[in-house]
Amino acid sequence: MTDAKTQLIDFISRDAVFHGDFTLTSGKKATYYVDLRKVSLDHRVAPLIGQVMLDLIADVADVSAVGGLTMGADPIAAAVMHQGAARGLAYDAFVVRKEPKDHGRGRQVEGPDLAGKRVIVLEDTSTTGGSPLAAIEALLKVGAEIAAVAVVVDRNTGARERIEAAGYPYLAALGLDDLGLA
Repeated sequence: MTDAKTQLIDFISRDAVFHGDFTLTSGKKATYYVDLRKVSLDHRVAPLIGQVMLDLIADVADVSAVGGLTMGADPIAAAVMHQGAARGLAYDAFVVRKEPKDHGRGRQVEGPDLAGKRVIVLEDTSTTGGSPLAAIEALLKVGAEIAAVAVVVDRNTGARERIEAAGYPYLAALGLDDLGLA
């Protein structure tokens, strides 16, 4: 395990795991909540996320951009873009809105033109895979090619199976066992 991954696990475990009764975006109930925004927007942790995610996606060929459904994917995409640039890699970032804008250019996918480009859909934590699949739907409409879905923390609650069943590779940097939650 890399030093960056070990440090990331420590930050998430200490600062982003909450115990109690929670309702997740999917509607499912949980006795813990992993709130990655508590760490993904932290100046100490964002670079670690970028490094760990770059290592995770390193073998996915010809990727032009990374991003996903706003809000969870936004800081992850920015971290990957910046850490990639520090390594001499050219990953752009994009944001997928939940709905197309009703003004301006009416776009749902913001950032560089993705038509014909291979992209990786990112997510902070994934429960059912609904957010990445919603992002994929919007990305396909603009002509992007989906190379993979990559998440920071997989909750092991069906996201992998649902995304792979839809035909997309699923990569997870961390699992519940890494965070002592399994």
